[in-house]
Amino acid sequence: MPAYAAKGLIGVLTPQANTTVEPEFAILAPPGVGLLTARLVSDKATMDDRLVDYLASLESTLTRFANAPLGAAAFACTGASYLIDPEEEAARLAALEEERGYPVITAADAIAEALRQLDADRVALLSPYGDALHGKALDYWRGRGLAPAQVERPSAAEGAFHPIYALGAEAAENRLRALPAEGLDAVVILGTGLPTLPTILQQGARPLPILSPNLCLMWRACLALAGEAPTPASLQPWLSGEAWGGRLEARLAR
Repeated sequence: MPAYAAKGLIGVLTPQANTTVEPEFAILAPPGVGLLTARLVSDKATMDDRLVDYLASLESTLTRFANAPLGAAAFACTGASYLIDPEEEAARLAALEEERGYPVITAADAIAEALRQLDADRVALLSPYGDALHGKALDYWRGRGLAPAQVERPSAAEGAFHPIYALGAEAAENRLRALPAEGLDAVVILGTGLPTLPTILQQGARPLPILSPNLCLMWRACLALAGEAPTPASLQPWLSGEAWGGRLEARLAR
């Protein structure tokens, strides 16, 4: 292993303008876990077309890591999974895993796995997407057996450089206040570009689990590095912030 990756190396795939994935992954990564990043790039005109392009070009994007000794690849783009047939996506990922020799884990699959470990069916979704992608996101999660009991939609100020990446951590926190105190199994904050770690840490003592794509994706990737299967016990330190809260507080210190 490389000098700074005694426990393994994760290849992180992040959309080209995303300003959140890399800092959150750096905070979430446990000691001994190394990160390499490749940007998902596309010159398509619309967001939906770019998202589809990110998956279509995934093989060539992974090639940018050359022969770096990756133990897992983390596809940190939840929205792309909403725009492709799930069976086709699974077949592509399985073929890449066989070719590359390491798992390629999507943010959407990581969230779904975390919800399985929590036995969570009734969820509240915080969706930062525009109307078109928001509708496809709801269809996707219903197709995976979830019953969105409530949906909240944080949105960026008009004229922001990006409808998701321009949002601050307070956007999710503000929408959480609108959720009912009972009747939910979990809250899922969607969008890898929406900052969520301060919100999750503040809510760590709350009995209702709060999941985000970046949190779930790092949890799954770290399990893959260790050759371990997901369990409810393995997820709890991530949900509470025990696994990463100290690094977040150090990062935010002024």
